[in-house]
Amino acid sequence: MPDPLPLVVSIQSQVAFGHVGNSAAAAPMRACGVEVVEVPTALLSNHPHYPTMRGRVLEPALVADLLVGLVERGVHARAAVILSGFLGEAGAAAAVADFVRAAREANPGVIYACDPVMGDADIGFFAKAPLREAFASLLVPRADLILPNAFELAALAGFPIESAADVERARAALGGPAVVATSVPVAAAPERLGIVTAAPGDVTVVEVARLSVRPAGTGDLLSGLVAARLALGLPLAAAVAHAVAGVRVALEGTAAERWAEMPIAARLRAIVDADPG
Repeated sequence: MPDPLPLVVSIQSQVAFGHVGNSAAAAPMRACGVEVVEVPTALLSNHPHYPTMRGRVLEPALVADLLVGLVERGVHARAAVILSGFLGEAGAAAAVADFVRAAREANPGVIYACDPVMGDADIGFFAKAPLREAFASLLVPRADLILPNAFELAALAGFPIESAADVERARAALGGPAVVATSVPVAAAPERLGIVTAAPGDVTVVEVARLSVRPAGTGDLLSGLVAARLALGLPLAAAVAHAVAGVRVALEGTAAERWAEMPIAARLRAIVDADPG
């Protein structure tokens, strides 16, 4: 029998229509060549920037029960990467923390990547205060890698994130998990944004042009592509470079209207094969 594929457990929202959460990340991760176990934290008709939305955030007890079921199947011991994104409620963060603890006991090499989904500069916080505190106290301290935007990293670190140096300072202030920070200003080029990867002794910046499109789910797609490449054994900086190139492909095909959906299915192969240059 062939060797099993590396496995990613992806804990985040799911929508019936569109591309956010696992509905943005899971198909590209699988196309990279990893197995993905999707754990929903919300079941929604669509992302919340449409005029209407149906469905709900799942109760933390249900999320916890799903994760216990994965432990019962031994999935925690097989996982190369655990990725968490939108959680909805603080109780779900506690369930994720318990799952990460169990996974590390069974499999010390597992990577926990936490996308602390809380808000963004143009819309403010949409995560309630108890969930923001749970990210700071429960999940970020357990993470090997966090993947915030600059607004979220500023909230966690307690100071503005305006440069690559600020990202490294935030990494140290948060106790040292590696950080992949998006939407970081580039002082010498205001028409560009930086994706800054900060790990002990190493800071790299990938600059991208500011685009007029603003789809939902770009952070979810980026986090998923990074997680998949880490599961396949790529170093962090290389994983990020490939992920940024893939997101760029998706954005280049996205319609100009605000919150338009990314064409992930139509451009799946191009997203996965994008050359970081």
